[in-house]
Amino acid sequence: MVVDAMDADAAAMHSVDLAMQPHLWIYDDEGLTDSDRHSHVMLEALMHMATEIRVSEQGFDRVDAARFGTPDMVHQWHQTMVGLARLMMAAGLASRPMRQLATAAVGKSVCNIPPEADSKRLPR
Repeated sequence: MVVDAMDADAAAMHSVDLAMQPHLWIYDDEGLTDSDRHSHVMLEALMHMATEIRVSEQGFDRVDAARFGTPDMVHQWHQTMVGLARLMMAAGLASRPMRQLATAAVGKSVCNIPPEADSKRLPR
């Protein structure tokens, strides 16, 4: 995947953000705790992503690529989403779904979200 980012850390975070978009609904579910949300996103990430994210400015499959542990990056992503949800609630924007805001931020329509992302059930 080719990503435009400020640095390697931002590129790794962007790749996690793209991979976790279908799971943003959990930040709108008030019945879940932050611990439940963290467990869900970590499990999904480790089931569908490699254990590390490699970022290179030179090209694919380079030995000099920066390496980021997927669990660490997912943890950082989760903390960002929790902070964003709290900020939105404090600003009175809690009625807007997180996934709607996230897709608007990357210039996508909410219609581009796969149908399984609309379901509050875990994918099988």
